[in-house]
Amino acid sequence: MTASRIPTTAEELRGAGLRVTAARVALLETVRDGDHLDVEALASGVRDRLGHISLQAVYEALHALTAAGLVRRIEPPGSPARFEGRVGDNHHHIVCRSCGVVADVDCAVGHAPCLTASNDHGFVIDEAEVVYWGLCPDCSTARSA
Repeated sequence: MTASRIPTTAEELRGAGLRVTAARVALLETVRDGDHLDVEALASGVRDRLGHISLQAVYEALHALTAAGLVRRIEPPGSPARFEGRVGDNHHHIVCRSCGVVADVDCAVGHAPCLTASNDHGFVIDEAEVVYWGLCPDCSTARSA
């Protein structure tokens, strides 16, 4: 019996039908090491790993990674797009109204309960996006003080 091996980032890219480039490897690793980062933060993280990379190259790589299902793009209203490496499940997000921090929230009940709409209008629903809003613990404490 062989122990299962975690695929490398390059193998994941190939498996998704993408060409392996240093920028894509660095970007995917930066997304996964980060926490709902925006494009500027991702570009900075990739630059820390590789040196110079244009913002346009980051956008192009993010588009390819998102289209391939390796990265998820979320867009809370009033906030820049954020990117995360947690894909393929039906989790949601909570956003602080004050500082903008984003955290993951698992579905509360059963298997993908949010996919049962009160009226589907004839659509075949395959994903639901719920965003909870409030104040993070730090901002809540600061307001109380």
